[in-house]
Amino acid sequence: MSCPTDLSSLGVPMMLPVTSGASIELPSCPVPDARIVVIDDEPVNVKVVARLLRIEGYTQFFTTTEARDAVRLVREKTPDIVLLDLMMPHVGGLEILNELRADVATAHIPVIILTASTDHETRTAALRGGANDFLNKPIDPSELAPRVGNLLVSKRHRDRLQDHAREVERAVRERTAELEASRRDLLHCLARAAEFRDDDTGHHVLRVGRYARLIAQALGMDAEYVDRIEQAAQLHDIGKIGVPDAVLRKPGRLTEEEFGLMQKHAGLGKRVLQRLSPEEELALRHHADIGAKVLGVAKSPLLDMATRIALTHHEWWNGNGYPLGLKGEDIPLEGRITAVADVFDALSTKRCYKSAFPIDRCFEILREERETHFDPRVLDAFFSIRPAIVEVQMRFADDL
Repeated sequence: MSCPTDLSSLGVPMMLPVTSGASIELPSCPVPDARIVVIDDEPVNVKVVARLLRIEGYTQFFTTTEARDAVRLVREKTPDIVLLDLMMPHVGGLEILNELRADVATAHIPVIILTASTDHETRTAALRGGANDFLNKPIDPSELAPRVGNLLVSKRHRDRLQDHAREVERAVRERTAELEASRRDLLHCLARAAEFRDDDTGHHVLRVGRYARLIAQALGMDAEYVDRIEQAAQLHDIGKIGVPDAVLRKPGRLTEEEFGLMQKHAGLGKRVLQRLSPEEELALRHHADIGAKVLGVAKSPLLDMATRIALTHHEWWNGNGYPLGLKGEDIPLEGRITAVADVFDALSTKRCYKSAFPIDRCFEILREERETHFDPRVLDAFFSIRPAIVEVQMRFADDL
């Protein structure tokens, strides 16, 4: 497309020679829908830039000759490129550039500096401030469109990459949420598989997990620990899978031999949740090629915690618990927390061998076993959240 003959009336010098019957062909605009902001205190300069770019097919312009309105205009219009005069009254171009680069919303908008200055220090300061290109005044028509076009194309590519990155991030978040939901479901099913042996509703594991979560919160544990213990505590009795039904469902008092079998569920739970030994892994790999892939999965912090809980939730603060006879803070914190949660739930619900105790009596029994069965700090945290505990008890009550 040829340049119009009236550009000289706008103060635009014809920088390239034009022979009779010839025309200057400028490249067509690569991003015709681009939003362009022009900031210059001289109205004629704004008019020249806009006119030259309209010839190339650009149509969306937002202009100002008042430097003090420049940053506001850019923030409101969110342009694809800014053409910025360097020397203006009230607010200089460098100040505007610095403010734009300091704002996350405008930091990556390409900026072309319009200047008649040939001062090296000024140009260096503009480059350091984040200027993308320079155009000397008076504007050369043969340079304006290519420089604007190149920056717009680069910005369009960057925008597409950012959009793609956001889409990938969104998809990853959704997939992660799906996997997390699946993991929670699988862990809960595993917990209920054991709990259904002597709890037909399976609500016991939900309540113990929620009580453990509330206690951990009351102790000031971080969010990651709180989330993890709620899930891990639900697996505290997974070892019951290995206890005979005759023992689990016996309505009367257990014999010494039967109680010994019941005590084994803590150790069995550890074996269920613990990774295989190197020897077992090797044997499984020899048994099936698929074993190598299964065993290549990284160790789970959640299952590590669940293993500690399964093994230690029957340990006592004074050392009289089982199966290891641990004492005080040698018992992992998650084991001490789950001990309180589990005993409270056992007291407050009906079992095949007993009726549910009244809520006040449950708290009284726990208080009586302070510093014998239970860590006093954990017990105090439990007492401090009694309303929340009662709410969980009602919400996940067994079918009556």
